[in-house]
Amino acid sequence: MTPVQFKDARKALGLSQNAMADALGLKTSRAIRQFESGDREVSGPVAKLVDMLLAQKQDKENLE
Repeated sequence: MTPVQFKDARKALGLSQNAMADALGLKTSRAIRQFESGDREVSGPVAKLVDMLLAQKQDKENLE
């Protein structure tokens, strides 16, 4: 997952950097900022969690 894809996913989820950190089980939003700036690579497990969050959001929208 590229930095742009990560940031786009966070925005699609409607989450702030702090809220995204909480959703991913991180203590601070520092890693989120690093993912989005490209200073830190988005690991496979983090990318998978983001994909799961997006799928969950899509499922909720489909039920409405």
